[in-house]
Amino acid sequence: MRAEPRAGRCVAGLRLRRQIGQGTQSTVFLAEPVAGGPAVVLKLVSLAGADERARQAFLAGADTARRLVHPGIVAVLGAGVEGELGWLAMEAVPGISLGRYTHPARLLPEPLVLHVAEVVAGALEHAHRQGVVHRDVKPANILVHWPSDTIKLADFGLARAVDADQTATGVVPGSPAFMAPEQLAGSVPTPASDFYALGVTLFQLLTGRLPHEAETLGDLLRRVSSQPAPDLRTWRPDLPAPLAGLVAGLLAIDPACRPAGGPTLRQALQQALHPAQGADSGAKSR
Repeated sequence: MRAEPRAGRCVAGLRLRRQIGQGTQSTVFLAEPVAGGPAVVLKLVSLAGADERARQAFLAGADTARRLVHPGIVAVLGAGVEGELGWLAMEAVPGISLGRYTHPARLLPEPLVLHVAEVVAGALEHAHRQGVVHRDVKPANILVHWPSDTIKLADFGLARAVDADQTATGVVPGSPAFMAPEQLAGSVPTPASDFYALGVTLFQLLTGRLPHEAETLGDLLRRVSSQPAPDLRTWRPDLPAPLAGLVAGLLAIDPACRPAGGPTLRQALQQALHPAQGADSGAKSR
């Protein structure tokens, strides 16, 4: 199966309708079952030149993703390998990705950004409890449908069990600009790595900038491993101090200094969203 995937072709009983995304090693299509039924999103991953170990690793990763059933996670419906293509069928979610709102002229109000982050934190908490790290949290992988208040974290197809051998697929998972220092250095990603990526996501959604930018991967690694991320208020002096502190904590160079888990993070997000309520709670507890 060497032909490039294209509209009209059938893969795993699904007819490709139109291409909706493109990555370095994958192509994403809207597809529909040949026998009839609702449309799905089909991610096709090139396995050309991959050995049997890599193919099995792809299937293991897909099986892991299928176990993640949560309202804040795009559901994986099925997966398999046909020739040199690995395929991953996912629910078709209405809406758009948050990548649309990373430009300085299109920034969302901070309460809405924090609401999205709270949903994503809940999705990560669910995955982490099952030993799964996303590895590629970023605005492009967060889908939103404002009319129905639907927010879902996508692309858990890159996710693997925390103790999995990350070299098995031959793929470096993640997007460098959103990767934690330890992940860029080649360490196996952990839940703390996902929290760092969420911090980069928040920084970009609130400022329209990335906390660290570099022309080469080596330079990026040097910067994120030695230079603290700039304060949010360097670019957005109007933002409250608790929010700036929250993002700074997520972007801590030392993984041990980031939030200890999903519940801690969601509580911090609530306090950043409603600082007055947090103060009132503290006063009542004294």
